[in-house]
Amino acid sequence: MTKVIEADTSFKVWWHLTRPHTLTASFVPVFLGTAIAAAIAEHDINIMLFFAMLIASMLIQAATNMFNEYYDYKLGLDNENSVGIGGTIVRHGVAPKTILLIALSFYAIAMLLGIYICASSSWWLVAVGLVCMVIGYLYTGGPYPIAYSPYGEFVSGAVMGMGIVLISFFIQTGTVSLDAVFISVPSMILVGAIMLSNNIRDIVGDKDGGRKTMAILVGRHNAITVLATFFIVSYVWIIVLIIFNDLSPWALLIFLSIKKPIAAIQLFRTKEAPLEVMPAMKSTAQTNTFFGFLLGVGILIQHFFFA
Repeated sequence: MTKVIEADTSFKVWWHLTRPHTLTASFVPVFLGTAIAAAIAEHDINIMLFFAMLIASMLIQAATNMFNEYYDYKLGLDNENSVGIGGTIVRHGVAPKTILLIALSFYAIAMLLGIYICASSSWWLVAVGLVCMVIGYLYTGGPYPIAYSPYGEFVSGAVMGMGIVLISFFIQTGTVSLDAVFISVPSMILVGAIMLSNNIRDIVGDKDGGRKTMAILVGRHNAITVLATFFIVSYVWIIVLIIFNDLSPWALLIFLSIKKPIAAIQLFRTKEAPLEVMPAMKSTAQTNTFFGFLLGVGILIQHFFFA
């Protein structure tokens, strides 16, 4: 007999549906790209463009999360015992079509903001924006979802990490510089790390559901090693840029965040149950947030106070 769940439409449920802890993966790249434009490219910042890009990016991220919710339900990967803030359909009785409609509505609003951004910068961004939105949908939708493959970390990092940094830089400056590309590399890696930490947590359930994520293919122990490597490369990359590429030593502020990745790796090494490693996922997301924010702040400090 099918269990009937009464729909819970409280604000808390709708807020959780956006998976707010992941939205920093949109905020931080926009902030970082704008900081690079202001400080390194020494370009005047259009505040309206900054906020339009920020809101559009967060809407696309939230919509991607909702597509993930919808298709995980459709493929039977979510159930009442699923760990995490996903599972709104199975735990709170929200209609699948409602979630899909909200996601598409978010896309529509993002497209309107995109028109403003393109009109203020370049219409070439139409193609870039459409590609990003298609990837957001295909991440868990379509016949071959990216999230169920070994390429989820790379695609999410390239689009949500480096891609957003470079677009944010471009709409302010009208160009893309090598400095912006180099500085965006850790953002790409750390957004990928968020996806990898999620896949490490869900490795058993994903394997049962037929996914072929990187964590599944290399095994849990090696996946944690890969995650640690992501963290190490991100911090070392900034040191190298300071030494060889004239990046401000103030960028070393990133090391104020070093406790977060250490805590994530230690917890993943000592615990395996999905519920027990939830704090490690949180620490991974916070690493991306604090690292990117501190990097942007360091760049701005050098420009505005020590130039």
